[in-house]
Amino acid sequence: MGFREHASRVRRIVGIVLAVLLIGGVAVAVVAGRDSKDTSTATKTVRGVIGSEKAEFFADPEVVKALAAKGFTVKAETSGSWAMDQLPLKDYDFAFPGSKAPADELQRRSSVKGGPIRPFYSPLVVVAHRGAAQVLADNGLATLSGKSSGKLLMAPYLKAAKADRTWQQLKGAGKRAELTGTVFITSTDPVASNSGALYLAAASYVADGGRVAADEAAVDRTAPLMKKLIQVQGAQQTSSDAPFRDFISGVGNPLVLVYESQVASLLLQKQELGDLVVLYPDTTVSSDHTLVPLTDSGRQFGELLSTDRRLRELAVRHGFRPQGAAAEFTAATAGHTDYIDQQLTGIRQAPVPTATVLRAMARRTRG
Repeated sequence: MGFREHASRVRRIVGIVLAVLLIGGVAVAVVAGRDSKDTSTATKTVRGVIGSEKAEFFADPEVVKALAAKGFTVKAETSGSWAMDQLPLKDYDFAFPGSKAPADELQRRSSVKGGPIRPFYSPLVVVAHRGAAQVLADNGLATLSGKSSGKLLMAPYLKAAKADRTWQQLKGAGKRAELTGTVFITSTDPVASNSGALYLAAASYVADGGRVAADEAAVDRTAPLMKKLIQVQGAQQTSSDAPFRDFISGVGNPLVLVYESQVASLLLQKQELGDLVVLYPDTTVSSDHTLVPLTDSGRQFGELLSTDRRLRELAVRHGFRPQGAAAEFTAATAGHTDYIDQQLTGIRQAPVPTATVLRAMARRTRG
């Protein structure tokens, strides 16, 4: 590597690191194929920024192999979805946030024709330990359809949150020493993270009588409750991965907001989930993983993710629901319907506010 090439590379890396430090996002590089022994010849390298919930997908050696077979090597860095627009994207081929709203903002910076691409999606769910889920059900905050799944009733839950309800005030909780303090759901930082922002979208929609926030007045109406939902948590992560891993290991809060894909991925890897219960909020928001092409190569890559059968199969293995290929997800999770609601039965999808409104809502939660 020549001096000028090396210096240029260093400047790019330093620029990315400084940008991410400024926005408080995640700065973990995911270079697909770096540790893979795959010897396939890739003819084109595409560089992108992705939501951290897709890092394991792109690092999967089977994904690397499938992409190489189609002539692609992917180099990606992770960032909070709602912080991507603050990154210097000049040298990127694509940006891949976890939902449509930040993708719409990023699209305005792209001169590539055709619009964003949505290869796959995942609903937001709340994971709970069985004891906590049973207490919620016994107090009218949830319903259970078996030992390992059910629904979180958003209106009763938000009413309890507004009243600062504690576990000790719920019948049956006294028998469980681990259930103490205020009842709340651990979520990620809504200013930077996709799942945290979408949590506010769903909660504000329910709290405001089924109306999507469209202006400052709407933000004002729900701001006190949204602030309470966030500030009760204390310090927040910018990725749902850490709180989910804490939950699986038996530490942390008994209620955690995650992506369905995180649960489905473990099930499809045949990992034991212990006493985990998946609660689908009865009003929720799906995380539409939306790729914004920033170059023609980025568009070719995005279309490949959507159309290639092998890549869709691998996306399902990582728990994602391919867009327009519901049967593939249904077939793969057929043995796990005790956890996974394949048809999302009786679950209402809340509209998501524009990025401008949702950002304003998120900032208000910080006071």
